[in-house]
Amino acid sequence: MSLKELKALQSQVARAIEGFEERRKKDALAAVEETAKSLGFSLNELVGAAPVRKRAPAKAKYADPANPANTWSGRGRKPGWAVAALKAGKTLDDLAI
Repeated sequence: MSLKELKALQSQVARAIEGFEERRKKDALAAVEETAKSLGFSLNELVGAAPVRKRAPAKAKYADPANPANTWSGRGRKPGWAVAALKAGKTLDDLAI
């Protein structure tokens, strides 16, 4: 076999091992959840994990005056259009929706 074929085989083996481990984890988790359910508990109750809360996306607070489709919620890094507007002398209040 050539080196290229061996490397391709190696990556296939690595993916197969990873897939096998993921399937085993899922099977084990399903078995534990089923056991907890048969005893009248949820798995989260037994391990003390807080339920996962999903956040709604933040609403846009600022818009690009040149293109109102460009918006920013005020969270995270300032987008380029906001930085440029601030350098041009505008304030965030000027960009507010």
